[in-house]
Amino acid sequence: MAYKSIFTVITEPEDVGPVLEAAIPFVRAEGAHLDVLCLGIDRTQTGYYFAGATALMHEETLRHAQNEAKAIEQAVRDRLGRSDISWGVDAVVAQTATVSGLVAKRARFADLVMLPKPYGDNRTMDAPVVVEAAMFQGQAPVMVLPEAKSPSNRPSRAVVAWNESAEALSAVRRAMPLLLAAKEVEILIIDPQRHGTETADPGTELSEMLTRHGAKVEVSIVACTMPRVSDMILRYVSDQDADLLVMGAYGHSRFREAILGGATRNLLEQADIPVLMAH
Repeated sequence: MAYKSIFTVITEPEDVGPVLEAAIPFVRAEGAHLDVLCLGIDRTQTGYYFAGATALMHEETLRHAQNEAKAIEQAVRDRLGRSDISWGVDAVVAQTATVSGLVAKRARFADLVMLPKPYGDNRTMDAPVVVEAAMFQGQAPVMVLPEAKSPSNRPSRAVVAWNESAEALSAVRRAMPLLLAAKEVEILIIDPQRHGTETADPGTELSEMLTRHGAKVEVSIVACTMPRVSDMILRYVSDQDADLLVMGAYGHSRFREAILGGATRNLLEQADIPVLMAH
């Protein structure tokens, strides 16, 4: 399956340039269509402000969200209007509580969702919500974009963080077009005994599956010599000079699935290559 419907959400004016400059070459190479949701977020919490001020503050924050959505939309239209790809743009204003449902509804029909890093300096509390909603509720694969490196639809070296989980396998299946196009695919297994594997050679079955599709695969089993598995993954990716990381995304709440664990958050904060995740 190729990526023919690609979706992104932009909530900050300063994200327009980096996100589109990363997405446009990828969309062009895939012969895909890009849909952009320009989202102005009204962060008013009714009843929070002191008596008599709620209505006034709500009106002001709503106006700010509307203006921001329009400014993002105009910047997106200006940039995409100079491109040679198929695209569509929609500007919407939503309150914080409705962001998840809105993003999930739009993401569920996308082959791939491309989003900026949700964590880091100057990121708002809504950024992780957008990523989580697309993956957990929208059930779409999400490619988190690095700040300084555009993704390629033909990676030189892709790393699969493999722990035999259903989530990791889902990520592999969603990343299949990229893994088959990659020059090399590294299946990375860190401390396989942690996963309770009964396989004498962990990674063999996944390697065979990918090889049958035509991927060029190697399996690497490494001991965890750092406090966090995410640190081991980041070091391995750097040592191998990889340009794509594929991994499962895990929810840590039984009541609200869209809560990424600390290890995933650390990895997304530090990663300087595209990270494709699925649940």
